Amino acid sequence: MAKYILKRLLYMFITLFLIASFTFFLMKLMPGTPFTMQEKLTDAQKVILQEKYGLNDPVPVQYAKYMGSLLKGDLGISFQYDNRSVTEIIGQRIGPSAQLGFQALVVGTIVGIFLGVVAALNQNTWIDYSSTILSVIGKSIPSFVFAGLLQYYLAVQLRLFPVAFWNGWEYTILPTIALAMFPIAIASRFMRTEMIEVLGSDYITLARAKGASSFDIAYKHALRNALIPVVTVLGPLSVSLMTGTLVIEKIFAIPGLGEQFVISIQTLDYPVIMGTTLFFAALFIFVILLVDLLYGVIDPRIRLAGGKK
Repeated sequence: MAKYILKRLLYMFITLFLIASFTFFLMKLMPGTPFTMQEKLTDAQKVILQEKYGLNDPVPVQYAKYMGSLLKGDLGISFQYDNRSVTEIIGQRIGPSAQLGFQALVVGTIVGIFLGVVAALNQNTWIDYSSTILSVIGKSIPSFVFAGLLQYYLAVQLRLFPVAFWNGWEYTILPTIALAMFPIAIASRFMRTEMIEVLGSDYITLARAKGASSFDIAYKHALRNALIPVVTVLGPLSVSLMTGTLVIEKIFAIPGLGEQFVISIQTLDYPVIMGTTLFFAALFIFVILLVDLLYGVIDPRIRLAGGKK
């Protein structure tokens, strides 16, 4: 297992190196510089600032300098905010996005798995059809529509929750529900499909023949095997929930990392663009590794097969 993890960590390093390289050169293809649109600066001041940040150097030289700093763990200083490091900006911004994404994932996973299991156990009944309709709604309607509806009915009309801003746990309820609708739909559909397939397998038939109760068949024999494909989906989905909350952050005025990423692109803040991209990539790759390791916990046969390799 240790050898497998070390091998995966090496692949992670190579992947991050390639992502950093591609992002750097693609970023340099963008027109202008961070100071081009600074109307308050004179041309002389722009030249001085570009010299200060090394933007007048040839691109290969800039690339070599950046990768050298990156190897030392230095993500650089923001062009947009004076004397603020990229690490500091990410650290200040990731909290709201991570909390919101985590809450949406937990709610979406629990509710989605429950709906999927219930639908599979009641196949072709009104319960199954209701679950299917909810899933279609969750997948087809964008989260910002849910956000607007929740704000209007639950916050403005009924005054049960705050409309917007980020001043406490109660402010996270509506954006969490809006974000959780998609993972609920994904988890319930996967869970229903896998549960139906598992319930029709031979070992389930054998368990029924031995007199196992419906509860034991569903939750002791079928649920664990049906969870494996769901875990595969939920891993990358967890990262997308943390990094893809831009619209929700805008609607609810949440100071998250997604909002900062877009602002950095608009202002050509190269260090912040690179830093947030690498942060998202590292997070995504780490979650993929975590999901692979989780397979072995859910089904020990997968772990043994990996060990033999």
